[in-house]
Amino acid sequence: MKLYLETKDYTLTGESFQLLHDPVLDMLVTNPQPESMGKYYESEDYISHTDSKKSFVDKIYQTVKGYNLKSKLTLIDSYTSGDKTLLDVGAGTGDFLAVAGRQGWEIFGVEPSVVAKRKASEKDIELFEDLDALPQRKFEVITLWHVLEHLPDLDQQISKLVGLLSDSGTLIVAVPNFKSYDAVYYKQYWAAYDVPRHLWHFSRNSVQSIFGKHGMKVVMTKPMIFDAFYVSLLSEKYKTGNQNFVKSLWSGFISNLFALRSKEYSSLIYIIKRQ
Repeated sequence: MKLYLETKDYTLTGESFQLLHDPVLDMLVTNPQPESMGKYYESEDYISHTDSKKSFVDKIYQTVKGYNLKSKLTLIDSYTSGDKTLLDVGAGTGDFLAVAGRQGWEIFGVEPSVVAKRKASEKDIELFEDLDALPQRKFEVITLWHVLEHLPDLDQQISKLVGLLSDSGTLIVAVPNFKSYDAVYYKQYWAAYDVPRHLWHFSRNSVQSIFGKHGMKVVMTKPMIFDAFYVSLLSEKYKTGNQNFVKSLWSGFISNLFALRSKEYSSLIYIIKRQ
C-alpha cells in the first residue's frame, strides 16, 4: 500500500496518522491503528455519544439528525418484506431506534460506549455491548449509520453481520466517501477522515468488493446531501481555525453539484442484499 496523505486527530489528541491506499480494494487504511481506542472517544466533542446542543455546530448536527431520522425510517420501511425486526449497530444514544420502535419495529441495538448507552437508557432503549451479546435470532434489517468505518477486524465483523441477517434481509450501510469533491478539496483537513476513530475510508468500489466477498451485493446507493455541508463546516475549522459558515456552505453546495454527474457524494448510503 502506498501513502495517500498524512493527517491528524483534530478532535482530541492532535496525533498524526497516515492514510495508506489499498489499490486492490480502492480504499484507505489508517496507519497506525491504535490497539486501545477508548481514549480517542473520550471527548465532549464526540457528538453522536452526547446529544449535545451547546455549540452552533452541535445545533446544526441535531437539526439535521432530526430530519435524517424520518428519512431513515422511510428507507427501512421500503425494504421490509418480512417481520419488522431491526438491528442498529453503533446505535449511539438510541434516537433512531426510538423512532423505529414507535412505528412498530421490534428494535435491537449495539453500542460499546458507556456514555451513549446511558443516554439511550434514559429514553428506555437498552443496548447490547457488541454483536456477540445479541440473542440468537435473525433480523430483517440491519443498519450501520456511519459505523462501518469504526469497526476493527472488518471482514470478521461483516461476516457476523451477514450471519445475523435473514435470507430476505437488507443491510443498510452509510459511510463517508473519500473520492467526493469536499474530500479532495480539504485534503488532510477533511473532517470525515476523523483519524484514528475511522480505521477505514471507503470508495464506492471498495464497498461492493468488501461485501461481495461475503456473498452480498450493493443493489442501490443513495446520497446523504447534508453531510457535505456539515463536514465542510468542520473541515473549514480544521483548516483555518474559523467556522466560516458561508464558505462551508459554498463548499458543500459545490460538492453536491459535482456529485450530480460523478455520483461521488460526501457520504453515501448503500443498500446491500444477498446475491
